[in-house]
Amino acid sequence: MNQNDDDTDWMIEDELVPLDAPQAGASSAPPPWRVLIVDDDVDVHVVTKFSLSNVCFLGRRLSFLHAYSGEEALNTLRNTPDIALVLLDVIMETSDAGLNVARQIRDTLHNQLVRIVLRTGQPGQALEHSIILDYDINDFWCKTDLTTRKLFTTVISSLRAYHGLEEAHRQTVTLQAELDHARRVLTAVDQHALIATLNRRGKIASVNDKFCGVFQFGRDELIGADLRLLHPPAYPQDQLADALQAVKDGENWSDVVTAWRRDGQELRLRVTVSALDEPATPYIVLASVLQTLKK
Repeated sequence: MNQNDDDTDWMIEDELVPLDAPQAGASSAPPPWRVLIVDDDVDVHVVTKFSLSNVCFLGRRLSFLHAYSGEEALNTLRNTPDIALVLLDVIMETSDAGLNVARQIRDTLHNQLVRIVLRTGQPGQALEHSIILDYDINDFWCKTDLTTRKLFTTVISSLRAYHGLEEAHRQTVTLQAELDHARRVLTAVDQHALIATLNRRGKIASVNDKFCGVFQFGRDELIGADLRLLHPPAYPQDQLADALQAVKDGENWSDVVTAWRRDGQELRLRVTVSALDEPATPYIVLASVLQTLKK
């Protein structure tokens, strides 16, 4: 990095305020972006931190962590999962120490969110194209080319990408939690309720095990059958009309109905019919046994 670059003043505020200095309203200030500087040269740490000391993105300052070897970098990443950006030297204790760190971040730590910017002071010892193709990194710079302005641009674009990925990951985690909850609810319902879906012609499209067990029919006997298999007498016309109108309007219909098992045993059921947003099986029937009547 060129310490004498004459374009550094454009990004440094008139009054430098240390990141750890008390500030008004600090209790409500948003958390800083964590940036890990990995380099075996102390001067690189000093110059990088100074160049970025007053950078602010989305109202959040930068907080710097420091590592001077590949192993130290990996330990820091293990213990600090919210690091947004790693400025990673290629050549440290070994000629490929940085490359090993980049690979382990993705493959061993399974951290797909953190942005990795490789920096090297000896570009002749590493082929830039092959590194970009073979390693899951986000940028690659020769230190002598990385002016303060270019460093600023690289850091901001990396933080913007991290922010977008973090938001997407948070939404994915939330959706996964909701899906897991729905599955647990469905499992509980499946164990205690009779469930069937109907196609557009009112034929049975699917049933759960409890449905088969209560009515004493095999699944292959029920699939494709009419519900009248379970209700030989005609349905009461007013009840049937209410049910058809409700599902036609996209509303739930619920009432107590009578049905018969294979052995002729009469059952009183609490039935709910709901419309589904599924072209092949637009209706679902949930039922619970209220009473088993004597023959």
